[in-house]
Amino acid sequence: MSALPHIPVLLAETLAALGLQAGDVYVDATLGAGGYLRAARNAFPDSGPGLAHAYGFDRDPSAIAMAADLAALADVTLIERPFAEMEAGLAAHGVDSVDAIAFDIGVSSMQIDEAARGFSFQADGPLDMRMSQAGPSAADFVNTATEAEIADVLWALGDEPAARRLARAIVNDRPFSRTSELARLCRSVIGGKAVPGRDAATRTFQALRIHVNDELGQLDAGLAAAERLLRPGGRLAVVSFHSAEDRRVKNFLRDRSGAAPAGSRHAPIAADARAPSFARPAKAVRPGAAELAANPRARSATLRAAVRTAAPAWNSTRAEAATIAAKNVSGRVA
Repeated sequence: MSALPHIPVLLAETLAALGLQAGDVYVDATLGAGGYLRAARNAFPDSGPGLAHAYGFDRDPSAIAMAADLAALADVTLIERPFAEMEAGLAAHGVDSVDAIAFDIGVSSMQIDEAARGFSFQADGPLDMRMSQAGPSAADFVNTATEAEIADVLWALGDEPAARRLARAIVNDRPFSRTSELARLCRSVIGGKAVPGRDAATRTFQALRIHVNDELGQLDAGLAAAERLLRPGGRLAVVSFHSAEDRRVKNFLRDRSGAAPAGSRHAPIAADARAPSFARPAKAVRPGAAELAANPRARSATLRAAVRTAAPAWNSTRAEAATIAAKNVSGRVA
């Protein structure tokens, strides 16, 4: 069980962006503790019509099990699949279009606070970090990857300035099986050079978690699935907590809304002939002082939202996929 309650971040702002109406089909792409889904249902009076149906996705079987009360409701269906597989998951229930989709990207408080899941450096546990509780773990990666591979992950996904030194130390000191072992190494390598108030292991654990769960690849696939599933006028709301995640969401909505930069007169960028599949996205929203005081974990959250147009979804070609990937790369190991 979680040591702290999971508090949905930017909840009121997300619900406002979703603009749910009676009769809507709503998808919570990241069920977690069910905070957004519960709030979406509770936005309607008990005596009147509510959502036509709500679908909650999560690849973590523990999250699905903890939401048994939601699964028992006639207007809710929980699906144990990653949100990258939303289309297939909904198709299995006869659904091919929806009115609103919400994403709350990243690790949940429940996962962080359960030491046995291995997401946190604050308590000792197995070096695991798998959201789906299947496949290669964080320990598998740090114990078998090359020094260069580890450094690339720490730099690209954790913005870790000491990526090379940490990777070298990991390879020299492995194997690792416990979170405390890896955290101790990070602190010994970085020492007092970490950001004040932030544990020296923070960036390394974040990078490994994102890598182990292919979170950025899942996000790319999930956004493309949402584009295909949303009806004209459908609403998309995405809350992210990491710069690489937010950059992907921002670039996706910018490109799909036709707001990509035109370039300079020396290097003009050819305009995309495809009609925008989203209207110009709303301005990014971040937590206010009151929310930050009540929930410090909200400090890095960003909400981006947009409304689907009637234009066809953009079907990614190999060239487009390569262009998007190039835009999303944060840099190389320095």
